[in-house]
Amino acid sequence: MDLMPGVSAHLTTTERLSVHWLSHGPQDGEPVVLVQGNLSTGRFYEHVMAQLADEVAAHREDGARPLRLLAPDMRGYGRTDKVPIDATRGLRDWSDDLHAWLAAIGIDEPVHLIGWSAGGLAISHFAMDHPRLPDGTPSVASMTYIDPVSPYGYGGVRRDGTPCQPDFAGAGAAGANPELVQRLRDGDASADSPFSIRNVINALYWRPDFRVPPEREDLLVAEILMTSIGEGTYPGDAAPSPNWPGFAPGTSGMLNALSPKYANWSGIVDLDPKPPILWTHGTADLIVADGAALELGALGAMGMIPGWPGAEAYPAQLMVSQIRDVLTTYAERGGQVRTEMFEGSGHGPLYDAQDRWCQVVGEFIDHATRR
Repeated sequence: MDLMPGVSAHLTTTERLSVHWLSHGPQDGEPVVLVQGNLSTGRFYEHVMAQLADEVAAHREDGARPLRLLAPDMRGYGRTDKVPIDATRGLRDWSDDLHAWLAAIGIDEPVHLIGWSAGGLAISHFAMDHPRLPDGTPSVASMTYIDPVSPYGYGGVRRDGTPCQPDFAGAGAAGANPELVQRLRDGDASADSPFSIRNVINALYWRPDFRVPPEREDLLVAEILMTSIGEGTYPGDAAPSPNWPGFAPGTSGMLNALSPKYANWSGIVDLDPKPPILWTHGTADLIVADGAALELGALGAMGMIPGWPGAEAYPAQLMVSQIRDVLTTYAERGGQVRTEMFEGSGHGPLYDAQDRWCQVVGEFIDHATRR
């Protein structure tokens, strides 16, 4: 692998699966775990690893402990084992994989967790299910969300998290564009269609006028094309529904794991102890938004899907408002929350607002360590 300076690649077999991961920084450094989102890999963080380490070092005295940044490929993606995702657990397969992997590589201290998009659900599960180390100390030093999936999952829920339909119709794997899925299965790296992954990342992962360098774009496309495609991985299986739009979540695969039938991280409000939280979000995000461009309530309102039953029966999901509501409650119950909105950024401010994002996250991690 042609990695950036200071970044190295590893493969570790745990009690659950074999995990491919990247690292930057000394083995005895303060651990920061960067968890990918859907249709990405650990390499989507590679470009910020050195910069984040430098940002934190800039706040500390000479000789202070540096960061050790760790970015795994999660199951079903990249070079990690292509094993199924049990969607009925939300993304607890991912969070349990993280827990087993950290033990396997000898991390036995609190970690800073950073989760992008679906990774936000995974780090929330980790904090809720593995709150303490064996010696009783907190397992999580801090949590940073990057445009996370809503606390109530993706698609077909009202602001308070109640489903629009009793079977959560309109969410899950059947909502994936079939042409996109086929092009991923075929390994299509072209720009021949709006549903080629190259065009999808440029339309949805960052703001429209932003581009990564061509050689980096090629690399990121190649990373996504390693995704395991099928009912157990991406997008997952589907279930028929008598309710609009005619399908409901299945029980396996990524998009079902993100559905509100199974995904819910609103329980972080009851965490004890409560790690400090940083929420970073692009204001022009089309994937996670109030009325996101990929959510069926919003698409129905735009006339893109026939038969929409109307805003009262099936409103567009207010994802950003839901995140804000849950984090407000977290703060009211004693947690520390910092919110940073990146004006004009898309789904990935770590790309289209890289310098400011690294500065904000570096300050936050340094402050969390000094608590």
